[in-house]
Amino acid sequence: MTSFRTSKSLRNSIRLGTAALVTASLTLTASTGFAMPRYDGIWSVSIVTVKGDCIASYRYPMKIERGVLANGGDIAISVSGKVAANGAVKVLLSHGDTHALGSGHLAANAGSGSWKTETCSGSWTAERRS
Repeated sequence: MTSFRTSKSLRNSIRLGTAALVTASLTLTASTGFAMPRYDGIWSVSIVTVKGDCIASYRYPMKIERGVLANGGDIAISVSGKVAANGAVKVLLSHGDTHALGSGHLAANAGSGSWKTETCSGSWTAERRS
């Protein structure tokens, strides 16, 4: 009977320890999430061509939801990309046969970076609108 109690006591200790670890992990995750800057919303992105025969400049809305970039406007541009917790941006834009890769960094309400296609390259800046 003693070994049964010891075994039951050990199992209860393991369960209690596991519950404590899960609770501590959730608390740490929640507090870390509140400390990180949030980038969700609509951003106005200004694109400037520095090299190549592309449109000289263009402004377009981008949507960020849970760190995922999406098309925020009416023109059929495919957008895929993410914003890391530290604000680092990686994005791929596609329209027909044209693909552009972009990277850069967002802060609380503004950001900047660079982009390139096979024939053009340039810079971008962004301002939060909502």
